Amino acid sequence: MSYNQTENGCQHNYQKIKACLIMDAMSLGRSELYINRELSLLEFNRRVLAQARDTTVPLLERLKFLCIFNANLDEFFEIRVAGLKQLAAISPEQTGNDGFLPTAVLKNITKITRQLVKEQYDILNNELLPALAKEKIYFLPQNKWEAAQTDWIKHYFRNEIMPLVSPVALDPAHPMPRLVNKSLNFIVSLEGKDAFGRDTSLAIVHAPRALPRLIRLPSEFFKKGHYYIFLSDIMAAYAHELFAGMQVQGCYQFRLTRNSDLLLDDKAADDLAWVVKNKLSMRPFGTAVRLEISANCPQDMVDFLLKKHSLTRDALYAVHGPVNLSRYIKLYDDIDNPELKYTPLTPSIPLKPKQLRDLFNTISKQDVLLHHPYQSFNLVIEFLKQAALDPSVLAIKQTLYRTGSESLMVQELIAAARAGKEVTAVIELRARFDEESNIELANLLQEAGVLVVYGVMDFKTHCKMMLIIRREDGELKRYCHLGTGNYHAGTARIYTDYGLLTADADIAQDVQNVFQQLTGMGKVLKLKKLWQAPFTLFKNLVEHIEQEATNARNGKKAHIMIKINGLTDPKIIQALYSASQAGVTINLIVRGICCLRPGIPEVSNNITVISIVGRFLEHERVYYFYNNGNEKIYCSSADWMERNFYKRVEVCFPIEDKALAKAVKRQSLLLALADNCQSWELQSDGSYRLNKPLAKHLRSLQQRLIDQTR
Repeated sequence: MSYNQTENGCQHNYQKIKACLIMDAMSLGRSELYINRELSLLEFNRRVLAQARDTTVPLLERLKFLCIFNANLDEFFEIRVAGLKQLAAISPEQTGNDGFLPTAVLKNITKITRQLVKEQYDILNNELLPALAKEKIYFLPQNKWEAAQTDWIKHYFRNEIMPLVSPVALDPAHPMPRLVNKSLNFIVSLEGKDAFGRDTSLAIVHAPRALPRLIRLPSEFFKKGHYYIFLSDIMAAYAHELFAGMQVQGCYQFRLTRNSDLLLDDKAADDLAWVVKNKLSMRPFGTAVRLEISANCPQDMVDFLLKKHSLTRDALYAVHGPVNLSRYIKLYDDIDNPELKYTPLTPSIPLKPKQLRDLFNTISKQDVLLHHPYQSFNLVIEFLKQAALDPSVLAIKQTLYRTGSESLMVQELIAAARAGKEVTAVIELRARFDEESNIELANLLQEAGVLVVYGVMDFKTHCKMMLIIRREDGELKRYCHLGTGNYHAGTARIYTDYGLLTADADIAQDVQNVFQQLTGMGKVLKLKKLWQAPFTLFKNLVEHIEQEATNARNGKKAHIMIKINGLTDPKIIQALYSASQAGVTINLIVRGICCLRPGIPEVSNNITVISIVGRFLEHERVYYFYNNGNEKIYCSSADWMERNFYKRVEVCFPIEDKALAKAVKRQSLLLALADNCQSWELQSDGSYRLNKPLAKHLRSLQQRLIDQTR
């Protein structure tokens, strides 16, 4: 018997359902109802890797997905595995909501990751490289070098490589060097004595980051095609020239991954920028968590490296190919063959030329909603540009999370400041792996006269807001932009996100209040239309979920559709479980981590979870509540994770224009749920199943929106 039916077939008979379900709030916290966060993230990476194997994806795009998978796995070890190892050492008995001990999670991670890495190199060696060869893109091993090529390679080694490297023979005067995180290195086995009479048997050679990992042979050697050689193959061929008079028995590439999380003591900081900058210098030398090494490296040398870096064999990954496949991305940029890549998408502009010329007049009459990358992010830049040039604009305020100092938006903020406008930038220095870029950005803006602040201690500023204050008819009027993604033109071409341009007085006042909290101090200000973390977002979401549950119990239609990147917060998951028990239909579109288990009898069998992985990174956050027919749609910068609800400043904004709300519902939710090409459905056991289409009924969310754009 389902939650939507009683024994006699009547819909939503709450009393009979209640009799069947003796389930209190405490039972919804049972560990078996939750999927482990780290294992769920690995499942997302598995879906990314599947794109590299998908023959319907253009060949160089498949290679790109292989690079993305590799980069994702690097960050997984740098942050998640490193954190778990620390937890296992400090609090070995501590469990998460899923009930797993840290050591048990690490054991599962090792098992799954080794299988994924094996598949990764299998795709590379047995699928992608042969397919690339058919397109006349070759990677020449040493045994295929011809005489003329060998001469060129030897010259390249002696003139481009050898002057940059500093081989270190290991002895008491030359201990194991401190190797940089994710750098390419070689361990070399030696025999014989050097000029000083030393007979050291091992040496380490570090490959400077300035050296390309893929070297393209000059076209003069070939009539057609592209020919590449790996730096590792050149090093292996000519390592003996680095150790004159010694016999090189073997040269093997390896790479260490280190803990890269920055633990900042915000409360003890007088200057957050100084603290972040100081910590950044330590990031490349964190505790080692993984060793990748050539599969043909002798066991005694492997054991030596493991021991030197205090690693167990669980941290060892022997690979059949380059130790860093991310460097293959050079090939994607190098090869100019449109047939091997996605057809370029030219984003549309949803305004007429007359509307575009005066955006303030346009936005004062109607809200403008942008869906990137299908619609151009340049419209947001143009909005800021017009503000910078407009003498009636007095002030501009903007949050910056991942933007970059070379961004066009940054240039417009600088232009506005130099034009005498009051410009305020709230920069989040602690955006992971963008800290250094954000420090440079802060310095650049400050030099131009922009007032730069770093938000609130202990709370990352993750909301995406721009506020423009303009004098009109003797009064101040506010215009704002709210988004689900970063103010970054590059990611706006590959991430799906929404941006709302509005002059709604209540929303604009709310935005101003949030900026006031970020730059100043004071009590929590009541907002009229926006929901804000860490104050009202979680509370309002739970209230809306519970209202749907109440409607279902009263025999009314109840429906929730949510599109987010991650779902981990146990309290919100319990609210969804409770709503499912009440009979609410819940459709979740969760791209990445999802700790909720769907399809569990008497708990979550009214919940479905899908993940869409395709050409673009599904990044927008959209919340839909049926609300007894008075549908409500919200967009937000926040995922449903503990950090977003309690440790970040986030905003959630309503889409009140009915036509725009209808578009969001269709584009982000209904088309996603109908997708049978790139959607994966989460199973109760935590695995995902690809929704395979019937031949005549292909429905791809992204392709339909691309076609609509074109």
